[in-house]
Formats: sequence, C-alpha cells, structure tokens
Amino acid sequence: MSRLHSFTVAAVLAMTIGSAHAQVTQDVDTSPSAVAMAADLLIVRPLGLVATVLGTGLFVLQLPLSVVQGEPPADPARKLIVAPAQFTFSRPLGDLE
Repeated sequence: MSRLHSFTVAAVLAMTIGSAHAQVTQDVDTSPSAVAMAADLLIVRPLGLVATVLGTGLFVLQLPLSVVQGEPPADPARKLIVAPAQFTFSRPLGDLE
C-alpha cells in the first residue's frame, strides 16, 4: 500500500513539475539582448565585412585557376562572397545563429 501511495505522489509531482516547466518556457523572451545587439553591431558586423572583402579578393585570385580547370565558379563564389555577405547584411541585428 505504501509503494502505491509513493508511486502516485511521485507521478503527481512529475506532472506538476512538467506543467510548470511548460508554462515557464512559453513566457521566455527569445529576442536578443541589448548587449548582444551592440556586440553584433560594433564587433561582428565589421568582421563580417572584412570577411566579405577578403573572400572577394580570394575569389578573384582563384578565378583564373577555376576557369582553366573547367570548374564552375558558382561554388567558390557562394562560399567566399555570398555566405559572408548574407551573414553581414541580411540577418537580424543580434541574431548570431
């Protein structure tokens, strides 16, 4: 009898904790903090701009080799120019994921 009682109490506690956790997670604000937005604006975005410029330079340097080898230049362009440019210019401020 006491085992059944202990199991029932444990099950009720588990359901209570689970429902409380679900209510807490629904109210969590997922927007970036002011510190994250400031760090993104002052540090990460300028580094992304530098990466975009360096990627463009590397792309221009490797382009003749890519043409001689007969490879399409779209893949290196996507990785060296487009990806850093999208990271720098098209994502929301403070969103580092």
